[in-house]
Amino acid sequence: MSCSMRRIVRRCFPQAIRVIDRFHVQQLAYDALQEMRIAHRWDAINEETEAKEQAKLAGEKYIPEELDNGDTKKQLLARSRYLLFKSAEKWTYKQKERAKLLFELYPDIKKAYSLTHSLRMIFSKNSTKDAARLRLARWYNQVAESEFKSFNTIAATIYEHYQEILNFFINRSTNASAESFNAKIKAFRASLRGVVDIPFFLFRLTKIYA
Repeated sequence: MSCSMRRIVRRCFPQAIRVIDRFHVQQLAYDALQEMRIAHRWDAINEETEAKEQAKLAGEKYIPEELDNGDTKKQLLARSRYLLFKSAEKWTYKQKERAKLLFELYPDIKKAYSLTHSLRMIFSKNSTKDAARLRLARWYNQVAESEFKSFNTIAATIYEHYQEILNFFINRSTNASAESFNAKIKAFRASLRGVVDIPFFLFRLTKIYA
């Protein structure tokens, strides 16, 4: 999504249709969701620290408040990290129990998770560009109505790159093959302990991978 990459594509492939990878868009949503979780975790840490100080001043032993599954609020927020990346049907029994408590205590995280899951479903379920355009516009409006500051980045990204994101639905193209090839080049370069002669390095890449 960088401006430099856009210039490269326009110059080298002037007739190509540029597609922004769906996984980069979804990653922005995951980052926004995790940002909200981390903010709540810091609040829980500060709350627990203050409670310890109060108990110390009162000469009492501090006993943290535990939830129904045995977690404290701080532990619940820390251990909920990975379940927020997954669909609800893929949660284990413990993750379902933890998610229920998390969403009861923090309804804003529940709403943000719902937004993230909805975006994932737009890319997974829609097969035509027109249908995806309508659903993505509705999703954008839901993000605006939620007023979550952490989602401002993805909202701005969708607004700026709307057509290029929708181009995914033409052939459902991703850059997985490019990412795989890039990993091979990096591994090859690492095995050589660096590269001095760049033209010869490119020649070897062409002979091995072309």
